[in-house]
Amino acid sequence: MADQPLLLAATLMRGGTSKGLFFRLEDLPEPCRIAGPARDRLLLRLMGSPDPYGNQIDGLGGATSSTSKCVLLSRSDRPGHDVDYLYGQVAIDRALVDWSGNCGNLSAAAGAFALHAGLVSPERIPRNGHCAVRIWQANIGQTLVVHVPIREGRVQQHGDFTLAGVAFPGAEIAVEFHPPEEAGDVLPTGNPVDELEVAGEGRLQATLVDAGIAAVLVRAEDLGYLGTELQGDLNGDSEALARLERIRVAGALRMGLIQHAEEALDRQHTPKLVMVAPPRDSQLASGQTLAAGDIDLLVRALSMGRLHHAMMGTAAIALAAAVAIPGTLAREAAREYRAGPVRLGHPSGCLSLGCEVHRVGQRWRPGPAIMQRSARILMEGQVWLPPDCL
Repeated sequence: MADQPLLLAATLMRGGTSKGLFFRLEDLPEPCRIAGPARDRLLLRLMGSPDPYGNQIDGLGGATSSTSKCVLLSRSDRPGHDVDYLYGQVAIDRALVDWSGNCGNLSAAAGAFALHAGLVSPERIPRNGHCAVRIWQANIGQTLVVHVPIREGRVQQHGDFTLAGVAFPGAEIAVEFHPPEEAGDVLPTGNPVDELEVAGEGRLQATLVDAGIAAVLVRAEDLGYLGTELQGDLNGDSEALARLERIRVAGALRMGLIQHAEEALDRQHTPKLVMVAPPRDSQLASGQTLAAGDIDLLVRALSMGRLHHAMMGTAAIALAAAVAIPGTLAREAAREYRAGPVRLGHPSGCLSLGCEVHRVGQRWRPGPAIMQRSARILMEGQVWLPPDCL
């Protein structure tokens, strides 16, 4: 029949404070197994984008940057790796799938899905304990090792590990992020602080970081904020969001990620813009209070043009790396520096993460970072797509 829908095997998963649709690459229609317009059209239609109403009603997207995500996994031919992992950030109101970065939160779910979907050799999986799933993050050429708990030969999803921004506890998953061998300077300009020329803003100090993900760090107070803002304080203010986007674009230009400001329209996932501020008591989205003494600095991160409800895992790595380097705005905002994990206060609570950096000549080279997350399968089955989506 002409209107026969396309049925596609898919799994909806939560990973950390994000959720997305997971696919085995081999299950996609053949034209979509390679990067290109056919794959992007499929994922856009699946999520319900572009939606001029901003709700993704006719799709499976959740109308936020944290819930409009897709993951593709396949067995890896790369020595020392179990699976290859591709991450697509699907725009909500535009026909855009941004493949320029990784999602740290969904990296935990990628390890669990790889096991659940039969993509890891059975002899690698213990009856009980943990399986170290070795993942090649294909977007950015990075090795991840995801330590997934196993009970009676199956992925353990339930436990007592709590995560700020997630309502229910789960089983703890440790995610190791290993930088690429050819990783450049954590500070791509070589400077702990740069001055950006921002349209309509003049000159603004920023720390430009490339660790985990490219990020532009600015002082909250320089923009008239406290660093305690919640989503409702910013996401309904179109003028404020446009101003923050201009700052992000200026940072992207200085980092060489784009050559012209217009190119930022097709690169919304990276770099991230993050406001930093010294610790102070703040109210969380849950209504609870986060005490200044429980954090090292306040952070407010934007994702896809909106204030994030919690903290992106990859941006947390960038912040932890920046705190470890003298002279950066993150180090300035933090409490007296000490070696070890950095406690980041975000709108949903606190994220603690450590990232090593090493001085090599005049460069700062990123080392491994470890993050504690959880993940859970929410639903699996078949998604229905209109026949004209390919």
